[in-house]
Amino acid sequence: MRLFFISLLFISSQIAISQNCENTITGKVIDQHDSTILIDAKVTVLETKQIALTNFQGEFSISGLCNRTYTIEVYHAFCDSKTYTIAVSGDIDKTFRLEHHLEELNEIILEGKSVEKKSNTTLENKISKEDIDRNSAKSLGDVLNNISGVSSLNTGNTIVKPIINGLHSSRVVVMNDGLRMEDQDWGSEHAPNIDINAIDNITVIKGASALQYSGNAIGGIIITENAKTPVKDSLYGKTIITGATNGRGGSITSQLTKSFKSGWYGKVQGSTKRFGDFNAPDYNLSNTGVFEHSFSLRGGVNKFNSGIEAYYSLYKVKTGILRASHLGGAQDQVRAINSQEPLYIEDFTYNLDAPYQDVTHHLARIKAFKKLENIGTLNFQYGFQQNNRLEFDVRRGDDKDKASLDLKLNTHTLLLDLDSKISSTTKLKLGLTGQYQTNFADPSTGVRRLIPDYDKYNAGIYAVLDKKINNQLLFEIGARFDYTYLDALKFYRTSFWESRDYDTIFQDIVIDGDFGNQVLANPKLNFYNPSATAGLTYQFKDDYKLLFNYSLASRAPNPSELFSEGLHHSASRIEYGDLQFNSETANKVSLTLQRESNNFSFSINPYVNFIKDFIVIEPVEIQQTIRGNFQVWEYRQTNARLLGVDVNSAFNLTNNFQFKNQFSLVKGKDTALDEALINMPAASTKNAIIYNNKKLNNLYLKLESEYVFRQNEYPDNNFEVFVAETETTEIVDISTPPDAYHLLSFNSSADFKLSNKTSLTVGFDVSNIFNTSYRNYLNRTRFYADDLGRNFLINLKINY
Repeated sequence: MRLFFISLLFISSQIAISQNCENTITGKVIDQHDSTILIDAKVTVLETKQIALTNFQGEFSISGLCNRTYTIEVYHAFCDSKTYTIAVSGDIDKTFRLEHHLEELNEIILEGKSVEKKSNTTLENKISKEDIDRNSAKSLGDVLNNISGVSSLNTGNTIVKPIINGLHSSRVVVMNDGLRMEDQDWGSEHAPNIDINAIDNITVIKGASALQYSGNAIGGIIITENAKTPVKDSLYGKTIITGATNGRGGSITSQLTKSFKSGWYGKVQGSTKRFGDFNAPDYNLSNTGVFEHSFSLRGGVNKFNSGIEAYYSLYKVKTGILRASHLGGAQDQVRAINSQEPLYIEDFTYNLDAPYQDVTHHLARIKAFKKLENIGTLNFQYGFQQNNRLEFDVRRGDDKDKASLDLKLNTHTLLLDLDSKISSTTKLKLGLTGQYQTNFADPSTGVRRLIPDYDKYNAGIYAVLDKKINNQLLFEIGARFDYTYLDALKFYRTSFWESRDYDTIFQDIVIDGDFGNQVLANPKLNFYNPSATAGLTYQFKDDYKLLFNYSLASRAPNPSELFSEGLHHSASRIEYGDLQFNSETANKVSLTLQRESNNFSFSINPYVNFIKDFIVIEPVEIQQTIRGNFQVWEYRQTNARLLGVDVNSAFNLTNNFQFKNQFSLVKGKDTALDEALINMPAASTKNAIIYNNKKLNNLYLKLESEYVFRQNEYPDNNFEVFVAETETTEIVDISTPPDAYHLLSFNSSADFKLSNKTSLTVGFDVSNIFNTSYRNYLNRTRFYADDLGRNFLINLKINY
């Protein structure tokens, strides 16, 4: 027996001696979405209580482990901790991935911030969720006006169309959370159909360098995005209530998000906005109210290797157009333009009468991604949009309540792309896009259709390569090709058809010429549009960066430019297009010097844009119709050059005081005629003093000065009209820009904690403090009335 126990003890000791406890686990802790390293993450071996913190490279190391199975807990601030079961047999290397959440004072979840740049060699301007919330009652165009180089083409005060470096409409692409907006953007008074309260972040790229979104964004790209939903059990939301004196109205928006640790989530959001007639400093602007409401629903599942999301939104807006801008005879046109006040002024009302717009936009999208090992992330998206645009003109008799323009645009879009990391220094994006679009112009309006029925097919392919040469230099190159086929069916007036020599040039597209004074034609057009980009980013002296970018962009003419032949009712003008137009081709070179530091930051961004076959629309005459006298605007092609610079600077005077400056200048020239282009933004500058004290209820105070110079470079498009009442010939001056003007505004907000999970933000703003009378050169109603007077606004935001 003694011998047995001695033998057993000997065998046990041999087993203990053979146990290897000199193994080491090394590895990294990173974010599961974008692989960002997580510093100071805590890695704990629960069985041995050994702890390691990750360094500035996100790396950790734990030694002295035996050949056995361990339970590892990984934790990082604002992350849900995770446990892993690891079988150790020798030294191993392991990467742990966490769902990383950013948090903010007085909020459960900070709005998601996009960490991926859209273009690595072009300056990107971003608008934060805080700024979006402060402007809850405004439009997308109003919010974008806070960016240097971005202005707006206005029709009154509620229809605001973004202009980027002097270009707008079809030359500016709006991406709504990954899907390109299709909403009859060709109209100068057709604003983007987006509720800013459904947006968490906005990025503006000046130019077409981000080829994954579009190749025809000659002006630029506006990217709206939603925040990432956290992969954790949470329920949070917010409600914003706004009230304003000018227009005697306000808005309310609310949203609620529910997420689960399993990755499932859902979000619901809704808004409504109502204003009556707005007012200039000295009079009421009759029929300028707005009634807008929207709803969106989002849901899906987000896991590390895959995810899928469904989204639906409804946006509906009824917008009044200044009644004084729709006139009768030639004498009224002359009187209105020469008058200091509108010819039509009524008492304040919330009612909207003709002329007005009534637009409904439906958007439905489903997108999914799958991470493929050693290949990259494969993304798929299908989107459907329906845009129904009704425009009501001043009509009489039985047709007074009938729309003069009724367009229904249906768009189906498919996207498939691959985002691949070839190496630690090289990234490649590849993509295919396809789109089918159909437009129906309802003939039951009883008015000649401005644009016809058509079917349009688009197909595109792109590739973008990013190469990091070293820690200071990054190179980007990309190419894209788009094909567009357009099949239209249109009745032309015989007189117009023959005046353009279409009876000779396009005789093969005539279906039937025996319709009295009309010709039925079936234009079938093909457009081939290459695009490309190349750029460099050079970083030096720690906080300086130099960005160079060249972009080639080409754009097929839109249906309005090709087919317009009649009265555009909400624009209050007759428009004529041309079937012979070619695609525009733009070559843009931009250079940016940027500095980002704690005390002083700035960016200087000069650029030049040469556009071949640039399509411009300009006034040519006044034409008498049975509905009154209207200006005639005609499209033509020429060559153009746009030269400009955008400057931003921010200087921290103290810990709480900051001074900001913006300056923008763009010069547009018709190089074929050697004259200025019409509707180019005037030079402008903004200066602001900001006080922000986070310790004092996050108190925010901002006094801003905006000076808009007079536009001294413009074409002479004035013309003569015969006034029958006086039997005289009068000059209609629609070219001379208004005087320069200076506006002051004040913004403020403060946070108040109501409970552990609820906070209240109170904001108070005043715009046009001194109630200055002014007219903006790019406001299409400037011929008839002043811009807005003083406005007091209060904003209440509850986070819960």
